[in-house]
Amino acid sequence: MTAVEVTNLVKKYGSFDAVKGISFSINEGEIFGLIGPNGAGKTTTLRTISTLLSINSGSVTILGYDLKKQANEVRKFISYLPEDAGAYKNMTGKAYLQFIANFFDAKHVADMVKKGIEITDLGTRINDRVDTYSKGMMRRLLVGRALMTNPKFAVLDEPTSGLDVLNAQEIRKIIKSTAQQGTTVLLSSHNMLEVEYLCDRIALIFEGKIVEEGKPKALMEKYKVRNIEEVFTKVVHHQ
Repeated sequence: MTAVEVTNLVKKYGSFDAVKGISFSINEGEIFGLIGPNGAGKTTTLRTISTLLSINSGSVTILGYDLKKQANEVRKFISYLPEDAGAYKNMTGKAYLQFIANFFDAKHVADMVKKGIEITDLGTRINDRVDTYSKGMMRRLLVGRALMTNPKFAVLDEPTSGLDVLNAQEIRKIIKSTAQQGTTVLLSSHNMLEVEYLCDRIALIFEGKIVEEGKPKALMEKYKVRNIEEVFTKVVHHQ
């Protein structure tokens, strides 16, 4: 079943078209990757789908809700993790998760926080102040925050941004298991190996347009190359 349907989406900043009429769909429980270089329109697309930016034209439907008319309904079941997200530095990790959980379902705060602590896997450091965390620990806390609510739809912008190999691997495992439990995931990344490992399907975005779409393996076969990076290079050179 289709969870997300994006049709001819246009997003302008003044007279500049950041996103130029893109269309794609995401199936329920799928990890869908939107990949491309910086400035291609990835983050703008994610922010628009996450209800943070208004749609200039086109439409987005998420689990049957029209984003233009029913943004408040959509906000109840989606979770968005920006690339540059931060947490309150003077709180402990656990207090931060509790603070966020209270915005959702008061009856299930304890369960959410428990799940958040499991996801972050910070051990006793969850009781330390956030301003003592390394970048990797901070990112794990934020991924825990984004996924502890069991969102029906999670939008993750560069989820492993700035992480070392081990931390990045942990985050990927978490994202995979979240999808296996039924969450639909849209993520952006410029790490092509990550995309290859994580995504069921991908769309390549370049200069505000989707230039190719499909399963990573099928795209590699189509372009007779060994990895997604080479697919992207070939596609962009044909533009």
